Amino acid sequence: MIATLSGRVADLGQDSAVIDIGGVGLQVFMPAPQLDALAVGEIVSLHTYLAVREDSLTLYGFADPEGKQYFSLLIGVNGIGPKLALTILSTINPETIRRAVQTEAVEVLNRVPGVGKKTAQKILFHLQDRIEIVDGLEPIAAMDDSDTEVLGALVALGYSVVEAQSALQSIPKDTPDDIEIRLRAALQYFST
Repeated sequence: MIATLSGRVADLGQDSAVIDIGGVGLQVFMPAPQLDALAVGEIVSLHTYLAVREDSLTLYGFADPEGKQYFSLLIGVNGIGPKLALTILSTINPETIRRAVQTEAVEVLNRVPGVGKKTAQKILFHLQDRIEIVDGLEPIAAMDDSDTEVLGALVALGYSVVEAQSALQSIPKDTPDDIEIRLRAALQYFST
C-alpha cells in the first residue's frame, strides 16, 4: 500500500495531477478543491489511497489524513466506488459530511451529482457509528428548490459543482426566490 508520497507537480489535469517522484510520474486523482490549489512545479506531500482492481491500479491523493479517512469511509458504503467517493469529497468537505451525518441531513448529500436519496440515506446510516460526533454543531441549512435549479443551471453552463456552490453562497440573503434573479446573482460571482 502506498500511504503517502511527496514530489513535484509535473502536470495538472481536470481531475488528477501527475506527481514526479525521482523521475517517475504518478497520476493521482484528487478532490477538486485540493487539485485547484496546486501549481505545476510545486512540491507537495499527499496522503494516498491505492485502489487495486483486476485491470488497474489507481492512486487517490488528499492534502490531509482526514480527507483520506473520509474517502475510505465512503468507499466502504455498499454501491459507492472510488470515483463517486471522490465526487462527494469534491462537492462537500469532510466537516459538512460530519454535520450532515450528525443532523441526518439527507438533502446535503443529494447535492452531489450521482447521489440520489437512497444512496444518501445509505451513506448517513453507514457513517453514523464511524465518525466522531461533535457537540454544538449547527445544522446545515437545507437547499430550497430554486437553489437546486440554480445549481443545476450553473453546472449545465460548464461550471464545476464546487464553483456553482460558491456562487450560490455569494447570493445576497435578501435576493427573491425567483430562479432567473437568483441565477443572475450567482453569475455575478464569476464576473468579479
